[in-house]
Amino acid sequence: MRRAVFPGSFDPITLGHYDIIERSLTLFDEIILAIGVNSEKKYMFSLDERKHFIEEAFKNEPKIKVMTYRGLTVEFCKKQNANFILRGLRNPGDFEFEKAIAHTNRQMSDIETVFLLTSSGKSYISSSIVRDVIRNGGDVSKLVPETVLVK
Repeated sequence: MRRAVFPGSFDPITLGHYDIIERSLTLFDEIILAIGVNSEKKYMFSLDERKHFIEEAFKNEPKIKVMTYRGLTVEFCKKQNANFILRGLRNPGDFEFEKAIAHTNRQMSDIETVFLLTSSGKSYISSSIVRDVIRNGGDVSKLVPETVLVK
């Protein structure tokens, strides 16, 4: 079975994330959307809210599981018997950052990182931009799945 873990804080999930997830469904038998928990980080949305947004967005997709984890992503992958880490790339800066992480993960395990480029119409979207728009009372309806708008 080709099982991938797509890790992230998903604070909140964006249409960029959604794009990568939808397009990766043909590549993997199962995708675990793994919400990383970092007690040092200040989140806009609670862990339960973030998990709910994702579960609702993909409630009709049996190939997707939503889980939370703490610690190293490669250790989580091993526990889930996942041989792949899925990552989305929006720009060259993302590539340089993600490449270093992928090389480190590869040194620690035999888990491969698979990169997908975000569709051109979604490449400008980031969770930090979405949070900023929300904080300032802007309309995020073209940036996030409908499940985030219900908040």
